[in-house]
Amino acid sequence: MRSLSEAVIGDATPEELMSAPVPESYLAAHLRAEDTGMFTGMFTGVNDKDVRKSLRLGRVPMPELAPDEVLVAVMAGAVNYNTVWSATFEPIPTFRFLRQFAKQGGWAARHDLPYHVLGSDAAGVVVRVGSGVRRWTAGDHVMISPSYIDDQEAATHGDGMLGDEQRIWGFETNFGGLAEYTVCRASQLIPKPGHLSWEEAASIPLCAGTAYRMLVSDRGARMKQGDVVLIWGATGGLGGYAVQFVKNGGGIAIGVVSSPEKAELLRTLGCDLVIDRAELGLDRPPRDAAESVAAGRRLGSLIRAGVGRDPDIVFEHVGQSTFGISVFVARRGGTVVTCGSSTGYEHQYDNRYLWMKLKRIVGSHSANLQEQWECARLFETGRIKPMLTTVSPLTDVAEAVRQVQTNQHIGKVGVLCLAPRAGLGITDPVRRAELDQAVGASR
Repeated sequence: MRSLSEAVIGDATPEELMSAPVPESYLAAHLRAEDTGMFTGMFTGVNDKDVRKSLRLGRVPMPELAPDEVLVAVMAGAVNYNTVWSATFEPIPTFRFLRQFAKQGGWAARHDLPYHVLGSDAAGVVVRVGSGVRRWTAGDHVMISPSYIDDQEAATHGDGMLGDEQRIWGFETNFGGLAEYTVCRASQLIPKPGHLSWEEAASIPLCAGTAYRMLVSDRGARMKQGDVVLIWGATGGLGGYAVQFVKNGGGIAIGVVSSPEKAELLRTLGCDLVIDRAELGLDRPPRDAAESVAAGRRLGSLIRAGVGRDPDIVFEHVGQSTFGISVFVARRGGTVVTCGSSTGYEHQYDNRYLWMKLKRIVGSHSANLQEQWECARLFETGRIKPMLTTVSPLTDVAEAVRQVQTNQHIGKVGVLCLAPRAGLGITDPVRRAELDQAVGASR
């Protein structure tokens, strides 16, 4: 009898998958609770808090499946900045999240363990379903949304992201996606587009879903045709998808980058105006709100010279080093939409430019399941392309996360988990060829 992993890799039938025994343990990228103090007293700089010191790769026990959960054989995952936060134990060790979750009792108690399996992006094959799962079966090819919601909360039924018990899977829960197997709720599953490889599909849910909610959803900035959108970090996972959503939606995309290589990638994405951070004098973060205003004046001049008017929307996820500039540079009545703070959570800005010019700040976090499915349809049609640029094996996961920590990456960094090589998982080669041909003709 083949092992379950062999059956998955060998494209076994659903019956064969069900007959293969579930392994008692699996290989996973994880943290150990005993290491949470290893960076105590060190500076926050990446040279001190090196994630390669804390991230471990080893076998962990297979968790039991709850009635509303599925077991997915992970063919590929992807690195997100929340894994950097976890591996540096900032702003707090994520083991605190696991302990808090476990206080609910019942199935939640499983998550409080001396290890934390990380990863909030994955694509793979469903191999087992809980007794309460109806819409998914063994053999289904899926992507996994990071939004882990509680369907028994009233607010969840208005918007899955508004429930008090909403969490990010693989960050605020255990059993994440940078592993050979993962456990997630059925309410996290998205059908995988057949023309995409495993690693391409794994690069989509967290960043593309987040960018979709921020820009397109009626819960975000509500971008409309003709809007000018300023995008910080425009060649990262979030920023690269944001550029594509702006262009697909009839907007005018302005991207800020930090190198000529990244600027060239932006131009291939169709970005209307590309600005190098060096032009703004942003070799270091602004010291105070006054410096942010000064940098904002320089940026505003470049934007008006390039596209004729100030941004309607600023796509913000960098945080401390850019937020004050974002508030200043948005047009009167404009919107700053934010989903993170990779350079720091404490923001300084001159509030006069917010209230006196009637601007809005919109907080946005991940995406609900409907938004994820709507986002996935854009990939199915070929209107949005995966931002995957680098793929590493699971054995090199610490180096992959380090690449993101030090901002040495462009786009998304993928990780092959059970997939033996890149390029597998394409079940609709005809559609793939059609889209590749269309891209070639447009060049």
